[in-house]
Amino acid sequence: MVRFTVLASGSRGNSAVVCGGQTRILVDAGLSCRELFRRMRLAGEVPEKLDAILVTHEHQDHINGLAVTARKLGIPVYFTQATHRAWMRWLTPRRQMTYAQWLEQCRKQNAARCAETQIAEEEADPEDSSPLYDAQGLASSALEATTAPEAPGAPGVEASVEAPTNSDSSKKEDPTWLPCVEYFQSGCSFVIGDIAVSPFTVSHDAADPVGFVFSAEGVRLAVATDLGYISPNVKAQLKGVDLLLLESNHDLEMLRDGPYPWAVKQRVLSRVGHLSNEATDDFLENAYDGQAAYIVLGHLSENNNLPELARLGAERALSGRASLLANRLLLAMQHEPLAAIHF
Repeated sequence: MVRFTVLASGSRGNSAVVCGGQTRILVDAGLSCRELFRRMRLAGEVPEKLDAILVTHEHQDHINGLAVTARKLGIPVYFTQATHRAWMRWLTPRRQMTYAQWLEQCRKQNAARCAETQIAEEEADPEDSSPLYDAQGLASSALEATTAPEAPGAPGVEASVEAPTNSDSSKKEDPTWLPCVEYFQSGCSFVIGDIAVSPFTVSHDAADPVGFVFSAEGVRLAVATDLGYISPNVKAQLKGVDLLLLESNHDLEMLRDGPYPWAVKQRVLSRVGHLSNEATDDFLENAYDGQAAYIVLGHLSENNNLPELARLGAERALSGRASLLANRLLLAMQHEPLAAIHF
């Protein structure tokens, strides 16, 4: 059985669960770990049975509970390399310092290194050492420190990055520590358990944003939110899917007359911003192939949209594609999970 559950969708947090066969994947973790678990149980999902977390991009409404959730469950997190780097930079921002502060930091580091060298020399036994032994020992230690076995990965997925073996206290101090990190590349499909994953590039102002098409048991599910416009490659990816989660972020008039600063309005309206109701309706009317059993409108803005506006526009766009088996329209909301969709 294949199942798709939207836990939250909107500017305050986004997350969904994809189930196929014996595999369960969390797509984004934009809510706190506690809230994710609460909503999963409310929707009939079991958090402890999750196998992996997939990340579309590094904006906070998609990764807010990522680290805590991954650590609590001990499961791998799948990123593109650029998204992982951007996430790490966001969690550990670099602090600027003056030249005097930099000199003092260098002095302390140099003093610490000298102290460590002196202690090591005092503890060494000259009778048991020789130049040959020291050279071989240093070479061996260096080789062991720099050589690690390559982890086999599925096509499109690079070798996993295991968390360093350090103490529990240092793990707690490092906000970027994860049980395991797996890298994938946009355009390269890979497999997690019983689910095939096809990531594709979307137009958004993030490091390397992607959407996903999931395939399991002959069912195809597409997730395409946070995109400024629907590019040709996205249109190609959204053909022949059985479920489509598509962004319908804002009403143009509400956004233009709304409370956002002009710079934010420009960002949302840009080709790396968010998809308007009008753009979504145009796609559904003119470029959508009409094959999805379910269309889920997501990432609705609380300030610049109304569910009724998004629904009415989409219903008008789909009016010429009436079908008993396809195009059932649903809205994913911010404050409660959507009932699970089964195939």
